Amino acid sequence: MTRAQRFGNAHPYWLSTGVEISFKKSIYHNLNYYFYEKRNFWSPFFAKSLFANYHCTFMAFSDCYPFLGEAFKPLLLVSMIMVGVGTYIAGKFVFRDGFENAGWQWGKPRHYLYAFGLALFLWAFPRVIEQLLGIYEAPQDVSTTTILAEFLFSFTITLIPAFGEEFGWRGYLLPRLFARYTTRYALLLHGFITWVWHLPVIVVMGTQIAGNPLVSVSLVMLVSLIPTVMHAVVFAYIWSSTQSLAVSTVYHAAFDEVRDSIEGTAGLGPLSQNWQMLILTILGIALLWKAKWKKNS
Repeated sequence: MTRAQRFGNAHPYWLSTGVEISFKKSIYHNLNYYFYEKRNFWSPFFAKSLFANYHCTFMAFSDCYPFLGEAFKPLLLVSMIMVGVGTYIAGKFVFRDGFENAGWQWGKPRHYLYAFGLALFLWAFPRVIEQLLGIYEAPQDVSTTTILAEFLFSFTITLIPAFGEEFGWRGYLLPRLFARYTTRYALLLHGFITWVWHLPVIVVMGTQIAGNPLVSVSLVMLVSLIPTVMHAVVFAYIWSSTQSLAVSTVYHAAFDEVRDSIEGTAGLGPLSQNWQMLILTILGIALLWKAKWKKNS
């Protein structure tokens, strides 16, 4: 089979020049073959490789953020935005499969109320219980107004980065996994990929625990795996049931910033830090086995 027969009309313009390069020795020909002739099989995995390349450019931001502090939080948000950038490049220019089923509906007002309600239940509810029971008391100079102002400011800033992740994980990756695998396997695989993407921050969290770093990092990675994957299932259900990236984006930003706003003002006690992991694990398992899923594929 000749090169022209192999690639046909999908042969990109930059390979049609007069410069002849041996097919066997050219990595570009091999990549082109997989991008175009094997696109349906490989696209989710090559797409994630592309996203990883963009994220790695900014991985230092997420690694350094825990040490640099809140003043450098915008650098951490860049890595979230780059998921969306990588997604757009993959769908528009590399695989050219578009974003038709990404979830472009706005959703209903009650969907946004549910999203905020879940975020508050996961973080604010256990923190109030801690305060009432005297388990973990907030500083006396912290008021509800202070926490609310902190939340509104950080929530607004986080909306665009949160959209970057939702566009990549739920809007682009998940429909393609749904098209190829069973619902449960696709959900678990997409959750595992998001866990891998968060590993830089997870590893840094492990190094901040006293003791042997190898043990502490391994423990944090192990403990975070199931809750992170199940949280991805919850994200996926919000996106799938509402057919809306907007709703899942609002939940994503609300989850992050309710947590950060409380932690930066009143602080989070042991109940608050473990409550959300327990609830998300239970909720994710229930949705994985019992929910009716709408496949945007």
